[in-house]
Amino acid sequence: MSQHGDWTFLYDHKEETTTRYVSFIGEEGRYDIAIIKTKNFYGKSLVLNILTHRMAILGQKDLDEPGYLEEAFNMTEEEANELREFLRLSI
Repeated sequence: MSQHGDWTFLYDHKEETTTRYVSFIGEEGRYDIAIIKTKNFYGKSLVLNILTHRMAILGQKDLDEPGYLEEAFNMTEEEANELREFLRLSI
């Protein structure tokens, strides 16, 4: 842990990441997301909904958690199921 002025850093590092930007329209809605692959987060991906500015750190097991996507992205069950189907193939 280091300090700089009034800030106390718990960590501060840089890394190369892979980011995929995807926009698609399904039966339930439009999805504009960024999927960021990183070495952080125990192999999970950082998924950002560009339209709503909501994000979640997701792995395959998280997709099976009831209500997880609905809460994280503030969406209906139908919308979440559609996004879940896409993310199963993408993260």
